[in-house]
Amino acid sequence: MANDIPLPVRLTEGVVWITGASSGIGRELARRLLDEGWTVALTARREPELQSLAHLYPRERVLVVPADVIDAAAMAAAAARIEAETGRPIVLAIANAGIWQRMGMNDFDVDAFRNVIAVNVLGTANMLAAVLPSMRARRRGQIAIVASVAGYLGLPRASAYGASKAALIHMASSLRAESAQSGILVQVINPGFVATPMTASSRASQPFVLSAEEAAARIQVGLSATRFEIAFPWPLVLAMKLAKLLPWPIFFRAIRLAPRRN
Repeated sequence: MANDIPLPVRLTEGVVWITGASSGIGRELARRLLDEGWTVALTARREPELQSLAHLYPRERVLVVPADVIDAAAMAAAAARIEAETGRPIVLAIANAGIWQRMGMNDFDVDAFRNVIAVNVLGTANMLAAVLPSMRARRRGQIAIVASVAGYLGLPRASAYGASKAALIHMASSLRAESAQSGILVQVINPGFVATPMTASSRASQPFVLSAEEAAARIQVGLSATRFEIAFPWPLVLAMKLAKLLPWPIFFRAIRLAPRRN
C-alpha cells in the first residue's frame, strides 16, 4: 500500500467539512453530498444562509459551524466542535472558501491584495492545519482544495485572484506528493467560469460558464475518484493548458487580441 494512492473516503467513515458553504459551489456541493447520505458540517461567516440549507435535512446529518477562515483559532475550534458533536472524525475536508477581487494596473491595491491572499490562501491553510493532525494520526482522509483555472497563468485584471489560485495549485500538488506516505488523498479542483454571487460582479468575458449546480455535480464525481485534478469544462481547461506552452511573446499577443468586456 505504501506506493499506492489512497482511495477516496466513504460516507461510513466519518464527516465532510465544507468551507464557503453559504452560497455558490460550496452550497450546491453540500446539498449534493447530503442527498448522497453524508453527514456534512457547513462553515461560512453567514450563519443564516447556512441554517437555511441545514433546515432542509435531518438534524443528525448536518451541523452548522459558523467561522471565518482567516481566523486560525476559530478554524481549529470548529474542527474540534465538529468531531465532538458528531462523535465522528472529519474524513473529507473541502477547502472552498474564497473571494474574487478585480485587480490590474489601474486599480492595484495592496490592502485588497492582502485580503484576497488571506482568505483564499491562508484560509485554506487554516483549514488544513485544523484537520491534518488527526488525519495523519489515522493515516486516512481526503482533502480537496478549490483553486481555479485562473491559477494556470496570468490573465488581465486577475493579479490578486490568479496569484492566490496559483498558490493553491502549488500547495495541493506539494501535499499530493506525500499522499502515499500519509494515507491522505489530496485533490485540487480547478473550475472554469461558474455563475455564483462571487462572480456576478465580474465584467470579464466568461466563456463556457457553468451553473453552480453543474459545477458541484462534476466535483462530486471527481471526489469519488483518485485523480489529482478535477478540472472543467474541458474546452476551457484544454485551451488554458495549451496557452501555458506558448512562448511569452505569443501568449501576450493572444491575450491582447482576446475579446473581453470592459
